Amino acid sequence: MAEQVLESVKSRYGAVAQSTLSTNDAGVKAVAEAFGYSLEELTSIPAEANMGLSCGNPTATAKIRPGAVIVDLGSGGGLDVFLASKMVGPNGRAIGIDMTPAMIERAQANAAAGGYANVDFHLSTIDRIPLPDVSVDCVISNCVLNLAPDKPAVFREIVRVLKPGGRLAVSDIALKGELPEAIARSMAAYVGCIAGAIRMDDYRAGLLTAGFEHVEIVDSGADLNAYAKVENQSGCCSPAADGGTCCTQGAETAASLHTELAELLTQYDINAAAASVKVYAVKPKATAAASCCGPSCCA
Repeated sequence: MAEQVLESVKSRYGAVAQSTLSTNDAGVKAVAEAFGYSLEELTSIPAEANMGLSCGNPTATAKIRPGAVIVDLGSGGGLDVFLASKMVGPNGRAIGIDMTPAMIERAQANAAAGGYANVDFHLSTIDRIPLPDVSVDCVISNCVLNLAPDKPAVFREIVRVLKPGGRLAVSDIALKGELPEAIARSMAAYVGCIAGAIRMDDYRAGLLTAGFEHVEIVDSGADLNAYAKVENQSGCCSPAADGGTCCTQGAETAASLHTELAELLTQYDINAAAASVKVYAVKPKATAAASCCGPSCCA
């Protein structure tokens, strides 16, 4: 089942990567702005790095410092990597991890076009991060951890690569109530970033079990219906602009999956059961208590 899910997600996002969606499209820009990106941020990076896939802006809350090593899990076209690269400066590094070859290709093309010298992109699933132990200062992610079939494995990998005192700052979708059964069982809703989401309490417990401290999960209050600003978009995953082939799962066609999810979302209020959340956590220091990095105490 896990492999089936990953292949569906990879197919869907591969089609998005090969589409023409970008900040130049009014709907795509509107989605990014609805979830916390400023026009200044969006115009400071390649337009093709943004495809309307966000559910927040982790770089705005990660307290990224000059010289730091930042890793973005599920980096897509490089939106948050490029923003982070400006924050870490020439002595830092911004690294993107994505499992979709077409996304990596798009991100690398964007990096070349923008002349970014302090970024790297690696093809990998996020439950097997191709980086050494204790090599990262901060891990960010944007509406991707909810797609991982094995979330505890992802949490453990994040702890492994973080340095003692390193931080996690993630934007994601989490549940605050029970999903309707029709959505919970829908593969279309899974690749649409809904059915794979877990409850906020389970999210918190999973991070604590993995070894994090000072875990905070904050409902951003953002309206998930903002995704409707992109024509034909359902959930937080944009289909190719031309309605091309994507999301193929067995004999199902992309059109059937898009139609199924669109119909589900017209029948149910997503905001009643799910939320865009900001997730913060700290890996404990070896000899002292880690400092809090949540919104209430991060300096």
